[in-house]
Amino acid sequence: MPVVNAGDLPAAGDTARDGDAAPLSALEPLRRRRPRWPRALATALTGLMLVGLAQELLDHGLAGLTRTLPRSGWFYLLFLLSYLTTPVVDFLIFRRLWRVPARAFGALNLKRVANDLLIGVTGDAYFYAWARERLKMVTAPFGAVKDVSILSGLAGNTAAILLGAIALPLGYKLIDPDVLRAMLWSLGLTGLVVGAVLFLSPIVFSLARTQLWWIYRWTLYRIALSSVALAVAWHFAMPSVSVFMWVFLMAGRLLVSRLPFLPNKDLLFANFAILVIGHDRALSELMAFTAASTLLAHIAVVGIFGTGFVWERLKAWRRRG
Repeated sequence: MPVVNAGDLPAAGDTARDGDAAPLSALEPLRRRRPRWPRALATALTGLMLVGLAQELLDHGLAGLTRTLPRSGWFYLLFLLSYLTTPVVDFLIFRRLWRVPARAFGALNLKRVANDLLIGVTGDAYFYAWARERLKMVTAPFGAVKDVSILSGLAGNTAAILLGAIALPLGYKLIDPDVLRAMLWSLGLTGLVVGAVLFLSPIVFSLARTQLWWIYRWTLYRIALSSVALAVAWHFAMPSVSVFMWVFLMAGRLLVSRLPFLPNKDLLFANFAILVIGHDRALSELMAFTAASTLLAHIAVVGIFGTGFVWERLKAWRRRG
């Protein structure tokens, strides 16, 4: 039986403060032999990402790039800022929780692509498998990934409720009465979901309350920064429309995207935007160009970080061979 020296024991009051993360080097894995299923799951989800990209490309996903290109370089810089906000904030969150290394940024970019192209939780499953395979922790990372995913949805729903309270009184005359009723019902249901999650928070969440509030705040910052950056990018693409109007339309876009029971959300937003600012053809071309640019960014992310993942798999198979 190993002998424990008194000097090796922690002194009284040396316990970690609530919300502080222990360095990975101080944690010991429970098992020396890692399970193989995280590697298989990550490989399968990477393949699904490639299939999703191929499907989008075959569906003329890049056709919008043939439209009139925005002339201002600020459009492209702000679009890139809006695109990268999600993985950057996710990296900051998991850096605080787990002290993840820099290579986690690539996995978080792939997480974002999977969530966009496939079912919403697919990216979270991918990152969970990535973390389970590479990070040596005492407990499985499922609890933290789950909490961050739930808080992301909670922050999005909170933003939708706040934006609905601001936008609907200003623009309800422009919305069809049936659609307006559906939006009000959706807002009510969204509020019930937010309230239920908050009421059941001791059961639902695994992290400490201080960590949860910190993650929630940064998720709201991410939503606000990404939305405002894209709205200002659209202003540089169409300077005839004021920044305030683009921000108002971005609020409507975020509201529509978060509400259930609304069919043809993209078409609803496009019609609403045309009613508000006009410029039917120019606006349609700008939305198509933005969608195509997002797909092109997804392709670049998968090409850069997915290639590294495949290279890791090849090296692992060579070592086993």
